[in-house]
Amino acid sequence: MFDAFTKVVAQADARGEYLSGSQIDALSAMVSDSNKRMDSVNRMTSSSSAIVANAARSLFAEQPGLISPGGNAYTSRRMAACLRDMEIILRYVTYATFSGDASVLDDRCLNGLRETYLALGVPGASVSEGVRKMKDAALSIVGDSNGITSGDCSALMSEIGGYFDKAASAVA
Repeated sequence: MFDAFTKVVAQADARGEYLSGSQIDALSAMVSDSNKRMDSVNRMTSSSSAIVANAARSLFAEQPGLISPGGNAYTSRRMAACLRDMEIILRYVTYATFSGDASVLDDRCLNGLRETYLALGVPGASVSEGVRKMKDAALSIVGDSNGITSGDCSALMSEIGGYFDKAASAVA
């Protein structure tokens, strides 16, 4: 896993080049927005239980077959596994958000997840929908302007949404 700075430097070093002006400008913009990034991660982290619980509740209301006898989230053991997986995905989204790089999400969370779900008979479309519901909940919390560093957060919100979209696509 590389943070955005290490990744840019490693790429320039591999090419035997200095950092370009546009690369330095992009990293400078990331530094200037770092308080917003940390505020966003803090909000998702401190609200993680609510994000996961509300997303699961909404998913099961829309797809009650998942929690009916024979459903993939039927029995407390399966339900706990479902909530655990949602929590893990959310945790890695926060890591990616903090570092400004999706590689930790890809490398440590998403690689092989779809294959695992297929082998276990877990409906990927339902997991994907659960991730989308977490995205909506997280962006709602992160986008609340009360008590957060002021300024335009549209790029950061888009970045966070992209991490959730990547996770939703990986399991579908």
